[in-house]
Amino acid sequence: MSKVLIIGAGGVGRVTAVKCAQHPDVFSEIMLASRTKSKCDDIAADVKLRTGRDIRTAEIDAENVPELVKLIRAFEPELVIHVALPYQDLTIMDACLETGVNYLDTANYEPKDEAKFEYSWQWAYQDRFREKGIMALLGCGFDPGVTSIFTARAAQHHFDEIHYLDIVDCNGGDHGKAFATNFNPEINIREITQNGKFWENGKWVETKPFEFRKELTYPNIGERSSYLLYHEELESLVKNFPTIKRARFWMTFGDEYLTHLRVIQNIGMAGIEPVKYKGMEIVPLNFLKYVLPDPGSLGDNYTGETSIGCRIKGIKDGKEKTYYIWNNCSHQAAFDETGAQGVSYTTGVPAMTGAMMMLQGKWKGEGVFNVEEFNPDPFLDVLGKHGLEWHEEINVDLEM
Repeated sequence: MSKVLIIGAGGVGRVTAVKCAQHPDVFSEIMLASRTKSKCDDIAADVKLRTGRDIRTAEIDAENVPELVKLIRAFEPELVIHVALPYQDLTIMDACLETGVNYLDTANYEPKDEAKFEYSWQWAYQDRFREKGIMALLGCGFDPGVTSIFTARAAQHHFDEIHYLDIVDCNGGDHGKAFATNFNPEINIREITQNGKFWENGKWVETKPFEFRKELTYPNIGERSSYLLYHEELESLVKNFPTIKRARFWMTFGDEYLTHLRVIQNIGMAGIEPVKYKGMEIVPLNFLKYVLPDPGSLGDNYTGETSIGCRIKGIKDGKEKTYYIWNNCSHQAAFDETGAQGVSYTTGVPAMTGAMMMLQGKWKGEGVFNVEEFNPDPFLDVLGKHGLEWHEEINVDLEM
């Protein structure tokens, strides 16, 4: 049994706290911390109602290393689960290094002042974590996270060589809002409006935002317009599976969503450079975050489901083979269990499951790791029991 400190009190933090509380044999004590303690207190009260367990709460500035160090030393967790904002990755990793505590996150580092995300900043911690004798597990959400573990399963059980990989992400739900993002608007809009890229024949090919569109069919949902984006797990997957000739990431967007997004960009509200407003400096995108619906509030009456998976083509025993592995998650079922919608659920459940793998010693090491570097079997053996059942089909049309 182990203590864990969860940092972040948004939708993912809520799911992670509920799911950890469901497993007292693994997570003996839980603390939830964020900049706004009242949010933590609200989640703690909900966790008590749903699971009967008490969890502790704390106020913390996740960008302040001395504050983080003080809290970690006071609580003495074995693991810090970071589910707050990607630009806080490095400060939390610094605090874990100083205190000798293991680290897990669900998304790679993004600088505050630049719409760019890559693993180089976190991979640079490899030697320091190894010398400290602790482990950092990067990108243990769904995508990144489960999609990388799906790929590892394909490599371990179904292919001698993976040649083509398409990660496909569809939100087939309806939250009833004119425009809303399913996770932090500031991060979401930054990510989808930057240039995209995909891996082909040993190099990155850059694309304009939403330049490539394809109609793809998703289980239980049907055909949806899917757009080529860059997503961080591609970077680690082509590194760890060097036989991959092409790797792409596709995500669905509705026409109404894209119309709103274009207007937001055209009037400058997607900007990340500060502007003057009544003698104060504000960042337009940061301000927009506060006027859009809170992603954590979208769960009630959210219908439909998500469908996220990997479509893979390669060689097995000298013959071409195709493989499709995916999960569908009901927004309503996620909300009923945890009080959060499906996008938060599909990130929080893998975060808890990855933490369980670390604390049980099924995934262990010293240094910085991406999830696909570990045996996928023990993780996938329990993922369905934790609420995310997965399915696979062999030698089907992948629409690649």
